Amino acid sequence: MIIGTFSHDERAVLSWNLNEERLTMTDEQGPAMIEAQGLSKYFGDFAAIRDVTFKVHQGEVVAFLGPNGAGKSTTMKLLTGYWAPSAGVARIAGHDMAEDRLAGSAKLGYLPENGPLYADMTPRGLLNFFADARGLSGARKRDRIHAVVEMCSLGSVIGKPIGKLSRGYRQRVGMAQVLLHEPDVLILDEPTAGLDPNQIHDVRETIRILGKSKTILLSTHILQEVEAMASRALFINEGRLVFDGPISQLTKGGRPLDERFRELTVA
Repeated sequence: MIIGTFSHDERAVLSWNLNEERLTMTDEQGPAMIEAQGLSKYFGDFAAIRDVTFKVHQGEVVAFLGPNGAGKSTTMKLLTGYWAPSAGVARIAGHDMAEDRLAGSAKLGYLPENGPLYADMTPRGLLNFFADARGLSGARKRDRIHAVVEMCSLGSVIGKPIGKLSRGYRQRVGMAQVLLHEPDVLILDEPTAGLDPNQIHDVRETIRILGKSKTILLSTHILQEVEAMASRALFINEGRLVFDGPISQLTKGGRPLDERFRELTVA
């Protein structure tokens, strides 16, 4: 699905090409792990999103792009079951998140842009709390806490109050609790927002490693991250999906990604 500053014929050809590439990619990559089917969310007369439909398949890292206020965070909150849709269905690993949220949540790790972290807790205390909430215990609990502390490089701050940590370390704590129960699906909303270049590099490397075994939907405004980590992009603008296709198609002919972003999101 493509809308932008293309002629009718150009849109038709590009849409056909993208559909062909998506069909090939889908056949190779297995089942859909994230599904939006006709998702809409209304607040009174205001439509935050309308009829948003897409799938993210097992093993894909997909960038979810659009300007501020386009509907990205709303869509993610519907996919995670945080909000109920006004219309349509959101599924995680085949589970309807409005009807079977607990089963879907067991497969899901969700990192909101400003995730809830308890400032008075230490990372150790927070991870213990979330491990208990996830039903982890005994050796399994100890092993998983040790694994995410190592993966997110939290050893040096494990006993410090979260409220005293830098933005970068708080983001690492958030990522650690997301990974604690080894979810198959990750939905990450602006995971590098407010981080310095070294911290951004670390988060990118973590996501790149996770992308080898997880299904990831990643919202970001940093277009360099898209080309570095994702193979496919979804663009949303004014609450509607306006592009769904491979990154290679967006940058075909050497066109910069920021130019394509403007084409798809500026009226």
